[in-house]
Formats: sequence, C-alpha cells, structure tokens
Amino acid sequence: MKSSRASMNGVTFGMISVMALFALLVVMFIAISFGAKDLTLSTVWSAIFHYNGALTTHQIIHELRFPRVLGAAIIGAGFAVAGALMQGITRNPLADSGILGINAGATFMVALSFAFFPAISYSTLMLVSFLGAVFSTAVIFLLGSSTPGGLTPLRLTIAGAVVAALLHSLSTGIAIYYNLNQDLAFWYAGGVAGVKWHHLKLLIPIILLAILCSMMISRSISLISLGDEVSVNLGVKTGRIRVLGIVLAVLLAGIGVSAVGSIGFVGLVIPHIARKIVGVDYRFIIPLSSLLGAVLLVLADLGARMVHPPKELAISLMVALIGVPFFLYLARRERRSL
Repeated sequence: MKSSRASMNGVTFGMISVMALFALLVVMFIAISFGAKDLTLSTVWSAIFHYNGALTTHQIIHELRFPRVLGAAIIGAGFAVAGALMQGITRNPLADSGILGINAGATFMVALSFAFFPAISYSTLMLVSFLGAVFSTAVIFLLGSSTPGGLTPLRLTIAGAVVAALLHSLSTGIAIYYNLNQDLAFWYAGGVAGVKWHHLKLLIPIILLAILCSMMISRSISLISLGDEVSVNLGVKTGRIRVLGIVLAVLLAGIGVSAVGSIGFVGLVIPHIARKIVGVDYRFIIPLSSLLGAVLLVLADLGARMVHPPKELAISLMVALIGVPFFLYLARRERRSL
C-alpha cells in the first residue's frame, strides 16, 4: 500500500512538473515576443529554430531577447532553489537569500570590485560575488548563534536584516566615494537586460549543476526539516548536509546577484507555493521551485518592460510587489505560532 502511494505521488508530481514546464515555455515565448518592438510567435519560433542572421527581427530575438529571457529563467530557478534550501536547512519559513543578507554580501563585493578593479572580468566578478555571499552568510550565522538559546528562525532573520543593512550602507558609501552610483544602480535595481550569450555559457552549467546537487540531497533536507532528533535517528549526517546545502544556496544566490543584481523575495515566495502544491517533501519542492522560480522571474522581467514602454522598471520592484505582502503575511503567521 505504501509503495502504491509513493508511485501515485511520483505520477502526480510528474504531471505537475510537465504543466509547470509547459507554463515556463509559454511565458518565455510570450516574453520574447513582446517589447519595444512586438513580434509574432511564428517569428520567434523561426528565429530560435531557423535563425537567419540577415533578418533584423531574428537578430533582435537571437542577440537581445532570447539570452535575456533565458537568463531570467535560469537565474530565477537558482534564486528559488537557494530559498528552498535555506528554508529546509534552517527550518525558517522566512529564509531567503535577500532577506538573510546573502545578496547584500555579494553586492558589497561587487562594489569593492568596481572601486578597486574596474576592469575585472565577468568570470572573476562571479567568483568575488560568491565570496561576498559566503562572508555575509558566515557573519549572519555567527551573530544568530552567539546569543543564549542558540540559532532560531527569528534570530536568523534579525541577524540577516542587520547584516544586510550594514553591507548595503557600506556599498552605498563606496559608491558615493568612488563615484560608482551609476554602475551600482543596476545591482540595486536588478535586471536581466545585460545578460548575453557569453554570460549564459558560465551561468547555465554552474546553476544547473548546483540545482542537480540540491536535488541529490533533497531527501536528507526533508528529514532535517522534521528536526535534528528525527534526522539523526534516521542516519542523516546533519552537519555535513547543512554545510553542503548552505554552500549550494550561497553559490546560487551569489552567482545570481553577480549576473542580475540584488533581486529578493523569489526564494521566499516560490518554495512556499511549491510546498502548497506538492507537500513537505523536498524531493518534490526543489525541482518544482526551480520551474516556478523561472516562471516568476520571466514574468517579472516582462512586466518591467511592459508597464511603461519603451522605458523599463526595475525587475526587483516587480518581484517586491508580490514578495513584500507575502513576507508580511508569513511574518505575522510566524509570530502567532511563537
């Protein structure tokens, strides 16, 4: 009976995944079609599968819109999985790379790089951004666990907010002193307009590999989310899984910030939606979060382009319109449960 139920869950999840993947492909085609110059779906299809460099419409799609939309999808997936990992490992429903200050650490290192190494390469910037995310994560966990009673979800959130505020202030100070306001404005606002094919050659393999590794440890994360006592009794090496999960989350968040700037709330909202659909098993939550995160960021980028064309709004603003009310709702529910 138990085996049949597991099989049924797998079949149901397969159907949900196919629907989510189909939705992602649809919104990607729509996002490629609309912009300063609207294009038909047939033109988009032709440009992707039968590219003709002599046609201006094909050049617009191939060189500008397709890498932009593909970048939004892969980075949205990375942010969502990072949030799912953080929520599962810390058992904190408010965990997200932006709220916990991980994005702020990455942005701070980007500011330092622009100030002292203006000719830094993109691959080096990704590495520096990741190191900044590691640094801020270490400080946050150190602050959160240094008080009596140890690390709790509320203390982790407060420590993240404090570190994020400090690092954002330092980044702003560096930007003002070294006249980097225009350069750093992109990193604060967030956007995928600058994503090109040579960026994707670095981003796609790293993010997909990190998501694959996250799926490999998803069963252990499900057990950790039930409590340390349960997971240890079931043979989970909680310390090792936590470290690996945090490294993967920091890697996904740091690389995402290096590519598109500090975009928050994707990792907060999406895992909760996935959990409502497939339950508490992270073997299902992580892959579904990757698909839904991709859908959300593609739609946010499309909305940022379409609200007041030909001007564009910050993509982080579009995500925040969903994320802030959702965060307040979760914070209120969490306070009631204390």
